[in-house]
Amino acid sequence: MDLLLVEDDIDLQKVLAQYLELSGFKVYTANHGEHGLKIFKEKHVDLCILDVMMPVMDGFELAGEIRKLDREMPVVFLTAKNQKEDRLKGLKIGADDYITKPFEAEELVLRLNNILKRAGKENLESIKLGCLHIQFDELLIKDGSNSYNVTPRESELLKYLIENQNTVVKREQILEELWGQNDYFLGRSMDVFISRLRKYLQAEPSVSLETKRGVGFILKVSSHTPR
Repeated sequence: MDLLLVEDDIDLQKVLAQYLELSGFKVYTANHGEHGLKIFKEKHVDLCILDVMMPVMDGFELAGEIRKLDREMPVVFLTAKNQKEDRLKGLKIGADDYITKPFEAEELVLRLNNILKRAGKENLESIKLGCLHIQFDELLIKDGSNSYNVTPRESELLKYLIENQNTVVKREQILEELWGQNDYFLGRSMDVFISRLRKYLQAEPSVSLETKRGVGFILKVSSHTPR
């Protein structure tokens, strides 16, 4: 699950980003609103966390621009203020939550997961595909009789393909969105990951991982699978 965190307090930004990543999220960070808007336009994100008081473009302005591009995008505001007018302004914009600093990072993660669940974008920890039981948090795939340990990058890749199941995903899109760069050596590694994942998934006939030569990959799931 991909998040955009826009916070001009660099120390707080780093702490929150690290905690969110340890909690299973991929985090894009920005120091002010204009930078945050640029990232939002370039990257796929599932939720935005916006500080209210920022230079260049504040959180309210940024949320307004984001909502012009995606009316359904979940938005959470962070603020050092506890003023009624700010809270009302955020809610009028359509904020999904409003968190006053200081706060516990664990509380933030719980609130984010609740928002994503309501939006139908749960942060997957495990999933069943027919006879396959995939545990992303444990880096494990079970097919009933066999268990396979996967690497963190294989797990990230499989989760991404499941979230985009039955859709062709371009090679460069995977490399840039998962690992930050369209690099030749990362691309070669990804081909190895795909081969391994194909082997791990072969026990379930309703699931197939196909390569679209010159384009990318598609994870075909013929039975209904929660996304």
